[in-house]
Amino acid sequence: MKGRIYFIVKILLCFMVIFTVGKVIFMTYNHTVDNFSIGDVLEVLLHGFTIDLSTSGYLLIVPWLCCLLSFWIPRFAFRKVLRPYWIVVAALLALVIGADVVLYEHWKFKINFAIFSYMASPQNAANSVSIAFIVICVALAVALISALAVTIIKLTPRVLNDVYNRLNASLLWLLVGGVIFIMIRGGIGASVMNVGKAYYSQRLFLNHAAVNPAFSLVSSANVSSCFADEFHFIDDAKCDSIFQGLYPGNLDDITDTLLCNQRPQVLIVTMESFGASFVENLGGEKNVAVNIERLIPEGIFWTNYYSNSFRTDRGTVSLNGGYISYPTVSLMRLPDKLQYLPGIANSLKEAGYSTHYIYGGDIEVMGKSRYLSSAGYDHLISSNDFSKKDVVSSKWGVNDSITAERAYRLIADGKLGKQWLLNLQTINSHEPFEVPYHRLDDKVLNAFAYTDECVGRLIRRLKKLPVWDNLLIILVPDHGYLYNITYEDMRFFHSPMLWLGGAIKEPRSIDVIMNQSDLCATLLAQMGLSHAGYEWSRNVLSANYTYPFAYCSWPSGIVFVDSTGHSVYDITSHLPIAESPAPCAQRIDRAKAILQKSYYKLDKLH
Repeated sequence: MKGRIYFIVKILLCFMVIFTVGKVIFMTYNHTVDNFSIGDVLEVLLHGFTIDLSTSGYLLIVPWLCCLLSFWIPRFAFRKVLRPYWIVVAALLALVIGADVVLYEHWKFKINFAIFSYMASPQNAANSVSIAFIVICVALAVALISALAVTIIKLTPRVLNDVYNRLNASLLWLLVGGVIFIMIRGGIGASVMNVGKAYYSQRLFLNHAAVNPAFSLVSSANVSSCFADEFHFIDDAKCDSIFQGLYPGNLDDITDTLLCNQRPQVLIVTMESFGASFVENLGGEKNVAVNIERLIPEGIFWTNYYSNSFRTDRGTVSLNGGYISYPTVSLMRLPDKLQYLPGIANSLKEAGYSTHYIYGGDIEVMGKSRYLSSAGYDHLISSNDFSKKDVVSSKWGVNDSITAERAYRLIADGKLGKQWLLNLQTINSHEPFEVPYHRLDDKVLNAFAYTDECVGRLIRRLKKLPVWDNLLIILVPDHGYLYNITYEDMRFFHSPMLWLGGAIKEPRSIDVIMNQSDLCATLLAQMGLSHAGYEWSRNVLSANYTYPFAYCSWPSGIVFVDSTGHSVYDITSHLPIAESPAPCAQRIDRAKAILQKSYYKLDKLH
C-alpha cells in the first residue's frame, strides 16, 4: 500500500515541477510583454498552485486506476501498462506548454481552442514565422517530449508488492481517490476549479502566467453546442432590458451629408492590422503612416472608430457585413449561417454596382472566398490571378505594391464597369514583416510604413484620373496589432478610418464613437440606400443615434467604450481587468448584455 502511495506522490510532484518550470519559461520567454519582478514570479507560482494541482489530479486518474487493479491482478506490470499513457501525456504536455509559451507573444491570450481554428491551414500559420524558427521549435518539442516521457516512465515501478487483504486495500485506495477528486475539484466548497481561480492581479499577463495551459485548453473546449447557452451572464429579462435601445433600427435619417452625390464609385482599402498604434494623429508611433497623416487634412477623419475584433476573419465580416464579432467563433467559418448575413457588396449590387475584391494571398483560407461571394462580391482576384513571380514576392502572397498596381489598372482602364465597388485588402503589415522597403530600422514599423507608402502612392495616382471627381476612398483596418501593447490597451481596438476622394463634400473631423460594423449602415445611409437588414450596424450620423458606444471582443474578453470611458471584462475569470477613468458597472453590464444577446441571435440565425 505504501509503495502505491509513494508512486502516486512521486508522479504528482513530477507534474507539479513540470508546471512550475513551464510557468518560469513562459514568463522568461515573454518578458517583453510585462516588466515583472522575482516577487511577481513567486506570486504567479503561488496563485497558480491549486490549478496546477487540479490538472495533475486529472493526469493521476489512470495511474490511480492501475493501482486499484494491481490489488486484484498479481504482479501487475505497471511500467508496461502505463508506458503508452505516459508517452501520450508527455507529448501533449510538451506541445501545449510549448505552444502556450511561443504563441503568447503573438496572441496575448492564454492558449485555448480559438487558436486551433487558425491552425487549420499549416501553410498560412507558417507564413508568420521563419523556417529556422519552425525547425528550432520542432527540435525542442521532440527533445522535451522525450525528456518528459523518459522521466515519468522511470518514476513508474515495474511491479509493486501484492497485498494480502485485497478488499480492505481497495477500500483504503478509494480514500486516496477521494483526495485526488478533491484536488481536481479544487476543494470541498460550492465552487469548482476554474481558470478564474488563478486570477489575482490587475496585470493580465500575471494572471495568464498563473493559469495552467493544459487546464486552459481543456476548459475552453467545454462549450455548448447551442450558441444561445454559451454565455449566460444575466437573467434573460434583465438582459433584454439592458440591451433595449443599444442597436436601434430607426436610423435612416442623416444629420450630416458627407458626399457630393449619392452614387460615387467606392474603393475600400482594408489595411491589415493597421490600428491606432501606427497613426500619430491617434496617439500612435511617429513617422510610420506618413502618407495617411498627410492625407488626413484632405479627407473625413473618424477619430473614435473602433474595430470589432482581433483577427482578419472576424474583422472582414464586421467590415463588409456590418456584423458583430464573437470571442469564441468566427462567422466566416459557419457556412450554414452565411446566406443569412447582410453584405455591403450585396446592397450596392442591388443599386446597380459591380462588385470586386482584390487580395494578394490565398483567398480560400478560413473560407474567405465563400464568405465574400455570399456577401455580394462577384469578382474575386487573389494570388491565383497573379504571376508565379509576383506570388512569391511575400510569404503571404503578393506584395501590396503589386496588388495596388492591379487595383489602379482596373480603375484607370475602366474595367470595373459603370458603377463599382472595389475592396483592396493589403497583406504586408503582418508577421513576419518582410517587405521590399527599408525606411525604418524597426522591422514591424517598417512593414506598416511600406503598406502606408503603397496606399499613398495609389491615391496620388488616382488623383490624376477623371474618376477622382466621383470617387470615394475609405481607408480602414481589419483590426489592430499588438505592438508593445495588450488587449486592455485601447490602442489595439482604436483604429483610423479616413474617407477621401472627389466625392466628399469637404474635409472634416468626426468624433462620434462608433464600431467597425457601423460602417455599412453609415455609408448606405449617405448613399440613400436601405440598411434595414443590418441589425448590428448603426448609422452613426442619425439624429436617433443618441447613445454612441463601441463594443469589441477577443477570445478571452470584451470591451465597452462610451463617453464615460472604457471597461475591459475578462469572460474567463468574470472580472473587470481594466477600467478608465473609473470603474463603471453600467458599461460592464451593457457589454455582458451584448455578448449574451449576440450568441442568442447567432443561434437563431438560420
